[in-house]
Amino acid sequence: MSKSLGKNLKSTEESAVLVAEDITVAFGGFVAVKSMNLKLHEHDLHFLIGPNGAGKTTMLDVICGKTKPMSGSVKMADGTELTRLKEHQIVRKGVGRKFQAPSIFAGLTVQENLTLAAETRRSPLQAIGIRRYGKMSAAMERVTLQIGLQDRIGARAGALSHGEKQWLEIGMLLLQEPRVLLLDEPAAGMTDEETHKTGRLLQEIARERSVVVVEHDMEFVREFAAKVTVMHEGKLLKEGTMAEVQADPKVAEVYLGKRRDDHAVAATN
Repeated sequence: MSKSLGKNLKSTEESAVLVAEDITVAFGGFVAVKSMNLKLHEHDLHFLIGPNGAGKTTMLDVICGKTKPMSGSVKMADGTELTRLKEHQIVRKGVGRKFQAPSIFAGLTVQENLTLAAETRRSPLQAIGIRRYGKMSAAMERVTLQIGLQDRIGARAGALSHGEKQWLEIGMLLLQEPRVLLLDEPAAGMTDEETHKTGRLLQEIARERSVVVVEHDMEFVREFAAKVTVMHEGKLLKEGTMAEVQADPKVAEVYLGKRRDDHAVAATN
């Protein structure tokens, strides 16, 4: 290997914030993920796509510690092996996870939800001061503006629209200062306007950290994805830009083949 090529490869490795290698997950006799690799770099807006059952959400579950793999490794840039840690320890290492349904405190205000999230990064005395006097830190004010809820800080979270609830939870995760943010279908159920706003928000977030998104809305992926990984039957099928993925005949076969099967079933009903 030439010195220049070796240097380039080393540089690529050094820019990776998280590397998952040879991940295999089985539930009983069903293998959900098979020898899957995934590498995340600084400022990635990386989409995971594929048919239902492809193993996308399971990969996120492995990274955040919700599911332990049969084999494989998930390492942060500092060499920390995440598969040996519990979920809360992985959060402390800089991995934030948002599931499809928003996990917020419906009876609390937007500000109170953000305060609770921010407390995980504060000393007890700082947290008491915020709760007692209702202060918002500079970080909270910045995040509130970023997620577009600056005019809703006094509203009960349960009264927010579906899109606003999703943005609130994203804001809560941002206050925990993750290096890697994992999102499962963040735009599902949103209006067109909310979907576009969510895409812009993800692009802005990716300027400061790495973002991984599981998504089924191909229009959303086409508009906002910087990098796409296609999974099929638990394995890596294709990785690249959206244009490269769309041009791949194997990807077309997986998606178009599925549609033909669906049409055939519909025709017999």
